[in-house]
Amino acid sequence: MADVDDCDVTMDPEMEILSDEELEREAESFKEQGNAYYIKKDYSEAFEYYTKAIDMCPKNASYYGNRAATLMMLSRHRDALEDAQQAVRLDDTFMKGHLREGKCHLSLGNAMAARRCFRKVLELEPDNSQAQQEVKNADSVLEYEKMAEIGFEKRDFRMVVFCMDRALESASACHRFKVLKAECLAMLGRYPEAQSVASDILRMDSTNGDALYVRGLCLYYEDCIDKAVQFFVQALRMAPDHEKARLACRNAKALKAKKEDGNKAFKEGNFDEAYQLYSEALTIDPNNIKTNAKLFCNRGTVGSKYEEAVRDYEKVYQTEKTKEHKHLLKNAQLELKKSKRKDYYKVLGVDKNATEDEIKKAYRKRALMHHPDRHSSASAEVQKEEEKKFKEVGEAFTVLSDPKKKSRYDSGQDLEDDAGNMGDFDANNIFKAFFGGGGGQGYTFEASGPGNFFFQFG
Repeated sequence: MADVDDCDVTMDPEMEILSDEELEREAESFKEQGNAYYIKKDYSEAFEYYTKAIDMCPKNASYYGNRAATLMMLSRHRDALEDAQQAVRLDDTFMKGHLREGKCHLSLGNAMAARRCFRKVLELEPDNSQAQQEVKNADSVLEYEKMAEIGFEKRDFRMVVFCMDRALESASACHRFKVLKAECLAMLGRYPEAQSVASDILRMDSTNGDALYVRGLCLYYEDCIDKAVQFFVQALRMAPDHEKARLACRNAKALKAKKEDGNKAFKEGNFDEAYQLYSEALTIDPNNIKTNAKLFCNRGTVGSKYEEAVRDYEKVYQTEKTKEHKHLLKNAQLELKKSKRKDYYKVLGVDKNATEDEIKKAYRKRALMHHPDRHSSASAEVQKEEEKKFKEVGEAFTVLSDPKKKSRYDSGQDLEDDAGNMGDFDANNIFKAFFGGGGGQGYTFEASGPGNFFFQFG
């Protein structure tokens, strides 16, 4: 086996015989061809010829400068930056090299470095209008960065998106700005836009931990918890110190666990435990609107009091104004209203399927039982209580004996909205109309005196 030291590097015979002058002429020829392709906007071919020129004369700053310009047109800004930096290392007075380095820095979002490069151009050429404008552009980007930072701290995500859009006009290749914009779009619930921005970055750099985090964040906020966790884990593989991804991953797993435990308790009939678990889940992440909306719905379902159910469904509808959530809220409000009103069936002692005859018999019995004249010799306290019950019996009969009012009552509607309007009525008149005069069933009551009273429905 041949020893490595015995192996000689074979040189191109033509390269060996060319003089320095001939190499320079050849390099210039390649550069001119590169220029021709550049003018035609065939940047890939231009790149190839500028590379050939550099291979011929690797110490020529202008060749690196030209290739940097070509790489910028191909949106390969990091490669372009390396060429521009090499150009100015070879020739610190190469004005176009400094200008292109600055533009690469600015495109990549490093406005401070860009500003230094443009200042260097102005030292070499004080009247350079392009450099003067680029300094202003760099200053604007720095200002938008500062405003975005303040906006993010204040959770003014719309402001951050606005600032990043303005900054990206100059820093079009800055992944950091794009990710920040995407994160804020996600926080605003604009998930498709956020996903699109993050996906564009990942197509260019599949290892970008920030973009992976944003993809996961969108899925997380859309209640696709399992898929979200996969992206958060992948982000942490690429960037182990990514605290946002770590927190989001922890929250996602905790939300899923609490929700599943709550569902299990509900299915097993442990409603108090389910209510508690859903309540605990709701404290994990107030920003997760979709998942929390489902949790509010679940908690509303197991809520032991109507008021709690209504509050939960109100929160659901405020976060997501869908027809389904509106229907749930209206039903809860209806049940709450029904729970607070008088139970006319209970007042008369009949069930909800009672016939017309059963309702009349129940009224006859209860009206005779509680008529104030029957208790005229009782204490004032008893008289007052029996008078109240007599009113309620008349009120119950008035509603349940009228098919229209009964239907509205059963459906939970306000009887005051009925076309007939309950208005004011005399409970004794109902009694007299029912019994056909002064009394019935062996009882005689006067329609005046202690038993005559005015009853206002409500």
